[in-house]
Amino acid sequence: MGSLRADFRHAWRRLLGSPGFALVAVASIALGVGASTAVFGAVRALLFAALPYPQAGRIVALTDRDSEGGRLPLTYGTFREIAERSRSFERLAVADRWQPALVAPSGDPERLLGDRVSADYFRTLGVGPVVGRDFDARDDRPAGAPVAIVSASLAARRFGSVAAALDRPIVLDGATYTVVGVLSPSFKNALAPAAEVWTPLQFHDHAAFQTAEWGHRLRGIGRLAPGVSVAQAANELVAIGHAPLTDYPRPPWAELANGLIVESLQDSLTVGVRPALLAILGAVLLLLAISCVNVSNLLLARTIARRSELAIRTALGAGRARLATQLVTESMLVSLLGGVAGIGVAAALARVLSSLAPPSLSQAGAFGVDARVFATALLVSTVIGLLAGVLPGLRGADERAYAAVRSGSHATDGRHRVVRRALVIAQIALSFVLLASAGLLYRSVERLLATAPGFDGERVLTMQVVATGRRWSSTDEVAQFYAQALEAVRALPGVVDAAFTSQLPLSGDLEYYGVAFESLQRPDGRDASSALRYVVTPSWFGTMGIPLLEGRSLGAEDRAGAPQAVLINESFAKRRFGARSPIGQRMRMGPYIGRADDQWATVVGVVGDVKQASLALEAPDAVYYASGQWLWVDLVQSLAVRTRGDPAALVPSVERAIWSVDRTSPVVRIATMSQLLEASEAQRSFALLIFAAFGVTAVVLAVIGLYGVVARSVEERTRELGVRAALGASPGRVAALVVRQGMALAGTGIVVGWLGAAAVTRGLESLLFGVSPLDELTFGGTIALLTAASLLACSAPAARAARVDPTVALRAD
Repeated sequence: MGSLRADFRHAWRRLLGSPGFALVAVASIALGVGASTAVFGAVRALLFAALPYPQAGRIVALTDRDSEGGRLPLTYGTFREIAERSRSFERLAVADRWQPALVAPSGDPERLLGDRVSADYFRTLGVGPVVGRDFDARDDRPAGAPVAIVSASLAARRFGSVAAALDRPIVLDGATYTVVGVLSPSFKNALAPAAEVWTPLQFHDHAAFQTAEWGHRLRGIGRLAPGVSVAQAANELVAIGHAPLTDYPRPPWAELANGLIVESLQDSLTVGVRPALLAILGAVLLLLAISCVNVSNLLLARTIARRSELAIRTALGAGRARLATQLVTESMLVSLLGGVAGIGVAAALARVLSSLAPPSLSQAGAFGVDARVFATALLVSTVIGLLAGVLPGLRGADERAYAAVRSGSHATDGRHRVVRRALVIAQIALSFVLLASAGLLYRSVERLLATAPGFDGERVLTMQVVATGRRWSSTDEVAQFYAQALEAVRALPGVVDAAFTSQLPLSGDLEYYGVAFESLQRPDGRDASSALRYVVTPSWFGTMGIPLLEGRSLGAEDRAGAPQAVLINESFAKRRFGARSPIGQRMRMGPYIGRADDQWATVVGVVGDVKQASLALEAPDAVYYASGQWLWVDLVQSLAVRTRGDPAALVPSVERAIWSVDRTSPVVRIATMSQLLEASEAQRSFALLIFAAFGVTAVVLAVIGLYGVVARSVEERTRELGVRAALGASPGRVAALVVRQGMALAGTGIVVGWLGAAAVTRGLESLLFGVSPLDELTFGGTIALLTAASLLACSAPAARAARVDPTVALRAD
C-alpha cells in the first residue's frame, strides 16, 4: 500500500508537469465514459430493466394478428372467449383508452388521460390501490356502479391528499363517479404512463357484432400461470383460434384465423423503440472504443518519450514489474479523473438527450443519472485505465529498453511504431463506421421528409376537440356542437377553410374496421378485410389538399338520413378492383356488416392515398364517411384549419371560437401539420443526431491521433530529413514525404472502416428508408470527409518537416 500511494503521488506530479497531455487524455475518457453511461442508462431503463411489477416476467401482451402478420388491438368478444377457454393464464385483462374531461374549479376544462379496464386489470399487473379497494366483477358489468380509481397525483391535485380522495365524487365527461381507490405514488402504468384515472369497462358479454364490443380497440394483458412459458401460451391460443365453438361466435374481422400474438409485456412496449435504441447504443460503444484507443495511443507516446528515463531506472535496478506498476498506476489515475469528469458529462448529456428525445424514447424518465450510473462510469473508466495502461506499461518496462540510452531519446523501435500506427488505423476505421451510419440516417430522414404524405400540410393548424358535459345528452346535440364550432372557426379572419375528422394523419390515431363489398364477399362477410375508418366533414379534402381522383367528393347532400355515400383511397381501390372502377360498388363497414337490413354504403369517389401511421409505411386501406352518416358521432374529433399566414398565431383565436359554443370542451394536442410530419419520424431524427454528434467527435479524436503519430515521426526523422534537405530535396518534396506517410495510415484505416461499415450498417436497415445500407453516395462522402480531415492532420507536421534546417538537424545528433 505504501508503494501504491507513492506511485499515485508520483503519477499526480507527472500529470501536473504535463497539463496538455493530462487535459487531452482526461477529456477523451470523460467524453467516452460520459456518453456511454448516459446512453446505456437509458437503454437499460427502456429495454432491459424489469417492469415495476411483481414477477413482471410472467406478464404478457396479447394482440390480434391481421392477414399480413401485423398487430391489431383485441375485441372484447375475443378477450371473453380467451378468458373462458384458455388455461395458460392466471389472470387476463383488457384496457380501452379514455380521454375524459374534468372541469376544474376555475371553470376551465381539463382533459385527463385514463383507461376503461376490465375488473382484473390491476390484479394482472400485480398491484392494487394503496387506499381504498380494487374493482370487482360487480363493478365491471353493464349498468354497474359508476366508480373510479385515481392516481396519487390526481388525488393530490383535485382533493388535496391521497386519503381525502376516497369516497369523494369526481365528474368526468359530465357523469359523476365515486373514487373507490387511490394508487400508490410509486405506481407506474407501463401501458399508458400518463394515465390518471381508471373506470370499469362495463361491456356486454353477449353483444351483437354491430356493437363496440366487437371493435378492434382493446389492449390485452395476461399473467401467465406458474410454469407456463410464452411459447406454450401462444400455441394454446393458436389451437383455440383454429377450433371455434358455437358458444363463442366470431365476426369475420375477429375470427382468429391468423392466431394471436403473445409476447412479454416488456418486448411489446419496446418493439417500436428497440431499433433506434440499439443503434444508438452501438454508436456510443463505437465512441467509447475510439476513446480507449486514443488514450492508449497517448499513453504509449508518453511512454516512448520517457524511454531514456525508464532505461536509466532499469540500469539502476528497478524491476520490470515495478516499472509496469508505475506506468499502469499513471494510466489508472488518468482514467479515474476521466471517470469523475465523465459523471458530469453523463449528467449534462442526460439532460440534453431528455430534452431532444421523442416521447417514445424519453418516457418514464429513462434519461437520467443515479447512483448506478455513477458506479457504471467509475467501473468503465477503471477498465479503460487497465486496458489502456497495460500495453504502454509492458512496453515501457521492457528490460531491453536500456538501448534507448545509447540511441537517443527521440528514437522509437519498430514495435512501438507498429502499435501506434495500428491504433491510429483503428481510430480512423471506427470513425468511418460512425460517419457512414450518420450519413445513411441523414439520407433516410431527408427522403422520408420529402415523401409525399398525400396531403398539403403547409399552413395547416390541428387540434383535438373533446365534446363532453351534461348538455350532450344525445348524438344530435354532439353533432350540432361540432357543426357550430366549425362555423365559428371558419368565420375567423385568416382562416381559408376548416374541417373535422375522426382521426388525424400522423397523429397516432389508428382506428380500423372490417369492410365487406357486396360484389366481392360471401353473404356472411367471412372474407371481410379491414380499413381505416374516417368520418369527416365534406370540407376535409379541400382543407387538407387531398386530391379527388375519380367520381365525386362528399357534399352537403350526404347528411343524416340520406343514402350512405363513401369515398375510398386509391390503394384500396386497386387492391380490391384492379383496373375496374369502384364507383357504384356497395359496401358495409364495421358495425354495419352482417345486418339483415338493406343498409349499404355506395362508393361515390376515389381519393389519393394518405400516410396515416408513418411516412415510411405504405398507405393503408381507407374509407371516408360523411359526418352524420356513421352509426354514431365521435365525441373526440380533430380539427384541421388551413390559414393564410402563420398557423400558430391563430391558436388563441381558434380556441376562443370553439369555447364560444361550449366553454367546457377541452382543446388539446395542438400542433401544426408540419410539426406532426417531423414528429412522426422523430426516432430516426434523434438517432441521426446521436450518430452525427458522435461521428464528429470520433473524427476529431482520430485526427488528433493521426497528428500525434505523424508529428512524432517527423521528430524521430529530423536527422534523416536534414540529410535529404542537404542533398538537395526541396521543402515541397520533404513535406510530400510526410504527407504520404500519414495518408498511408489514413487510407488503410478508411479501407478497414469501409469493410466494417459494410457489415455494421446492415443492422440499421429497420431505420433506413429508400437508402441501401451500402449507399455509394454516403460511403463516398464519408471517404472524402475522412480524407480531408486526414490531410488536415498531416499538414502541420509536414510544414514543420519542410522547415528543417540541415545544419541544425545534423548537429542535433
